[in-house]
Amino acid sequence: MKKIILAVFIALSSFGVQAQSTNEIEMMQALFGAEKMLIVAEFVKPDSANAQAFETLYNEYEVERKELGKISITLLNEYAEKWNGMTDEQADEWMKKVLDVSAKRDKLIRTYYKKIKKATTAIIATQFYQVETYILTSIRSALYESIPFVGEKK
Repeated sequence: MKKIILAVFIALSSFGVQAQSTNEIEMMQALFGAEKMLIVAEFVKPDSANAQAFETLYNEYEVERKELGKISITLLNEYAEKWNGMTDEQADEWMKKVLDVSAKRDKLIRTYYKKIKKATTAIIATQFYQVETYILTSIRSALYESIPFVGEKK
């Protein structure tokens, strides 16, 4: 799974935080979504009785997650433009947005954990939670390793 995550991150990094148009963001999300589906299918394996319910809920989740992803990409673009010269006010405003998106993403995962558990089983819901948080954590970690800290010298 680590190789797949790394491949996804490298693909996304090739666009960098320079992806600014809606088309570029949608292209990044389509690429990420296709790779992500392979990862999810590898680790979440509902039986035939639960497969349709899981797939339906997962697709709903992905629609909502992609909206948050667009906001995250926009925030990365903002950071790329301002990281070396952010004022206190700009840093505070940016962080408020980042924390808001993070809270919404966590809430979304919790919401769909509950929906998936109700429609399928707790095991399937737990697998969903584990794979989603693993992917998000891996990408977040790789991203933080590749971007400079606010005010860091080039």
